[in-house]
Amino acid sequence: MAVKLRLARHGRKSSPFYYIVAADSRTPRDGKFIERIGSYNPKTNPATIELDFDKALNWVMNGAQPTDTVSRILSYKGVLMKKHLLEGVRKGAFDEAEANKRFTAWETEKLSKISAKISGLDQAKRNEEKARLEAEKLVNAQRAEAIAKKYAEAVKAESEEAQEEVAEEAANNEAEESTIE
Repeated sequence: MAVKLRLARHGRKSSPFYYIVAADSRTPRDGKFIERIGSYNPKTNPATIELDFDKALNWVMNGAQPTDTVSRILSYKGVLMKKHLLEGVRKGAFDEAEANKRFTAWETEKLSKISAKISGLDQAKRNEEKARLEAEKLVNAQRAEAIAKKYAEAVKAESEEAQEEVAEEAANNEAEESTIE
């Protein structure tokens, strides 16, 4: 029986969520599986990956073949790196202490890259929000200016009408005074 490490799709339409499972290669994608070793959510940024490291390492060391996507996930989490180092220990290239030291160095470097990406995404989000607020302030200022201009024109028109009415009344008063005399 050939065992594969692959993804089993769950979640609703347009919102995929995957379980990482060890399954017989002959079973369907979402069918029966031997063991669930983790989950993968590609909709988040960066993708959310929960993986039982020891189970995954055990399956890979026992010969389970990961699919392309699961292989990338295992590489991202360090399972394939650990397998590579354990193979080196088994062949006598170096001892287990050296393998653990190399793996922890790789892991700290990987975690720093991930945290840098997350902080970069947060900073980009803040900058985008700031730019959006600045654009909104500019639009609001333009609207306020247009409203003030319109109001000033209306006040000016009213004052001109009032001056015309005063002038007409004065003319009417003069006309009445001249007719009375």
